[in-house]
Amino acid sequence: MLKLCIAGAAGKMGRAIITEAASKGHQIVGAIEAAGNSCVGKSLKELGITHDDTYIVGPDRLADAVAKSDIYITFTAPAAEVANLPVVANLGKKIVLGTTGFTEEQNRQIRKAVEGKVPAVFSPNYSVGVNVFFKLIEALRAFPADYDFSISEIHHTAKKDAPSGTAKKLGEIVARARGYRSTVYGREGINPRKPEELEVVAMRAGGVPGIHDLVVAGPYEMLRIEHTAFSRNVFAQGAVYAAEWLSKQQEAKIFTMQDVLNF
Repeated sequence: MLKLCIAGAAGKMGRAIITEAASKGHQIVGAIEAAGNSCVGKSLKELGITHDDTYIVGPDRLADAVAKSDIYITFTAPAAEVANLPVVANLGKKIVLGTTGFTEEQNRQIRKAVEGKVPAVFSPNYSVGVNVFFKLIEALRAFPADYDFSISEIHHTAKKDAPSGTAKKLGEIVARARGYRSTVYGREGINPRKPEELEVVAMRAGGVPGIHDLVVAGPYEMLRIEHTAFSRNVFAQGAVYAAEWLSKQQEAKIFTMQDVLNF
């Protein structure tokens, strides 16, 4: 049994993680929400999230919430984790980070705060299927030079960052494999594609949990690989699986889901 602290505990993703963790017999010993959230001061049991009597606290009590935990799991906002992760790492707690949308500077800050201090898993997507998708792309470097690669993604209207962290990761892998030097995010007007360009399109619609497509098209054929998430539960499942794996790691480094899945 792991003892977990969940950030964003009252949100949709936080609730999904707590439900998944509880189903695996893990205990939620800490719960955090943004300052001013109406759920701060209420227990998980009172809110109907789980049977634990753990109370949700604000970020000013982060150290107290994390104190009894083995692992801190977070899918929140970049600004929150720039502030939170140094505190968690300095307390020696392991970290599972699913937050996306960091700027390059924010990413540098959080990696500096964690690297060499505690074992952690950082991933833009905790779905097992998506991480197999990442691995499959490496084989696609075999396509001839006149085949074009394009990425599209669809998420719910409440998602703030675009393209998604998953689409960005797909783009990084494709760019390395194909030698793309620039990225075009959608097109307008007279704008023909150049050979050195990767094309990425982001759409926001309804309550879509996440759909990612990779299209590889040559002069006479097209290969399309699609991953569809049916619900947020798939990300919660992967995050808890990553936490279970991380609990056995002692090296103070930042791992990825590729490490968790032993690719």
